[in-house]
Amino acid sequence: MSEQSTAKITISIATQTLCLDMAGQQQVYSISTAANGAGERENSGCTPRGLHMISEKFGDGLPINSVFVARQATGEIYSDELATAYPARDWILTRILWLTGLEAGVNQGEGCDSHDRYIYIHGTPDTEPMGEPRSHGCIRMRNTDLLQLFESVDVGTIVQIIE
Repeated sequence: MSEQSTAKITISIATQTLCLDMAGQQQVYSISTAANGAGERENSGCTPRGLHMISEKFGDGLPINSVFVARQATGEIYSDELATAYPARDWILTRILWLTGLEAGVNQGEGCDSHDRYIYIHGTPDTEPMGEPRSHGCIRMRNTDLLQLFESVDVGTIVQIIE
C-alpha cells in the first residue's frame, strides 16, 4: 500500500489548521474556513463538519495562481490587475480538491450535501489572511501549501472536519 493511500486530512475550524497525516508523518497548514462558522445547511455559507472524502481533483499541471470558475481553468493567472478588474470575485486559485460528505443527513443528502454545496479545499490570493475564518464555506489555503497537499493526496482520501 502506498503512503498516498494512507493519507488522512483533519481540518480544525477552531484552530484554522489543516493537518495532513501520511503514515504517521504530519504536516500542518494554516487555513481559512467560513466567516459564517460551522454548519451543514445548504446556502448557509458555513463550513460543513464531519467525515468527508476527496471526490475529485482539478488543476493538475496548471501554473500556480491559475484562476478557476465552476471548476474550469479560465486561462487567467491571478494578479493585482485582475483583482482590481473583478473586485467582487471569490477567487479560486491553483488547485481544487472537491469534497463529498460521507454522513447521511449530516453532510450528505437533501439540504446538507457538501458535494452539492461545492465545498472545496482551494487556493486563494496571497493577500488573503490565513488563520482566520473568511471564506464562503470552502477551506482556503496558501497556493504553495495547496500544491504540496494536492501532490500528497488522492481521490478517496478521508477528510475529517471538526469544530
